[in-house]
Amino acid sequence: MGRAGTTVSAALPPGPRLPGLVQTLVVGNLRHHVLPLLERRYGSVVRMKFAPHRDIVMLTDLDDIKTVFSGPVTTFHAGEGNVVLKPVMGEHSVLLTDEERHLRARKLLMPAFNGAALRGYRDMITVLTRAELDRWPENRVFGAHDRMRALTLEIILRVVFGVAEGPRLDELRQLIGHLVEIGLVQVLGWQDPRLRRYRPWRTYAERQARVDELLYAEIAERRRATDLDQRTDVLSRLLTVPADGDELTDVELRDQLVTLLLAGHETTATALAWALHELSRDPAQAAFTTRAADDGDEKALEAVIKEAMRLRPVVGEVVRRLTEDIEIGGYRIPAGFDVMPSIIVVHGEDDHHPDPKAFRPHRFLEGSPPAGSWLPFGGGARRCLGAGFSLMEATIVLRELFGRFTVTPEHARPERVRSRPITLEPARGARIKVTGR
Repeated sequence: MGRAGTTVSAALPPGPRLPGLVQTLVVGNLRHHVLPLLERRYGSVVRMKFAPHRDIVMLTDLDDIKTVFSGPVTTFHAGEGNVVLKPVMGEHSVLLTDEERHLRARKLLMPAFNGAALRGYRDMITVLTRAELDRWPENRVFGAHDRMRALTLEIILRVVFGVAEGPRLDELRQLIGHLVEIGLVQVLGWQDPRLRRYRPWRTYAERQARVDELLYAEIAERRRATDLDQRTDVLSRLLTVPADGDELTDVELRDQLVTLLLAGHETTATALAWALHELSRDPAQAAFTTRAADDGDEKALEAVIKEAMRLRPVVGEVVRRLTEDIEIGGYRIPAGFDVMPSIIVVHGEDDHHPDPKAFRPHRFLEGSPPAGSWLPFGGGARRCLGAGFSLMEATIVLRELFGRFTVTPEHARPERVRSRPITLEPARGARIKVTGR
């Protein structure tokens, strides 16, 4: 399955020889620095070992990555590759299933994110964005990341439930905010249920259990509704669209709802926070964004958020677990290994993105980057089904924000990256100041 003309080695790819736990901690906390260094040291195919017993092969060559994304889903299991998320998302999550089970979940969720559905969300996103911006303090420094999280969570709550009022959803808002604040220590603890007797794992488990209680209560109440066929929210759709003649169980519903609530707001919020960080420090690009907002030029605004996602990848990599041996990049990779296309490395390559450290939205207006070199939503059959929604949401937020405010930074220094187990976020929250125009 490797590229034509390559010579396949019987040996595994090269890579660091440090113990698995050490590699896990170093890469987990510093992958935005470490992965480019590994590529320069070992090449485009690099073997790593992660705790407790995971063999990872990083890929950075576009042809090799295309092989993964276009390969058979029976060979490249994304669900198994995302197994670290199982304790939170659940075994039925669209992110954790493979082959027929994944296809079933994806077909059920897709109608909520197709073109017609996206058009129906535009007014709702605009109204919620304006309400959020009404609360922003002028001429005072604050963290844009927290405010973007609050906004995108409010939006996904409306998409998932249709309404966002009531004590149950008020409590859910607070708990979801806590669940996304995870570090490598919590993730390592997920692998050993015994640790849940101790803090911080016990606290996280208690919050997760409470989220489940609230979701199951919401599901039970919605099952009793008599107007489900007239509702367009995700929960109502899942309750009215049969899968192969069988309705989804409460546990299956819970897993999809948690996935949408967590993955459906945090990544977009972080991308917007990075965009605001870059725009606040670059008056020329801020002026370009303001003109686009005034003109309603959504293509230009989309270019801004795409460039933010390129320069500041929110998710650093995607993973597929192999169900059979493959040949790729001149090496034979055994079944059971994980192959990991590196978004961080590809987005920072000068070959694909000239002057890669510069924030230049125009690169997305002057002609698209090379095919396969912009990967914030993954690729292939497992490309994020919410990609269109995320881009539309971010574009509307930028339009409303720059139509109302001028944005300046707390200081001129670029912000450090904080590497979380899933996302890469502004270490200090993308602190900015806004002034009414």
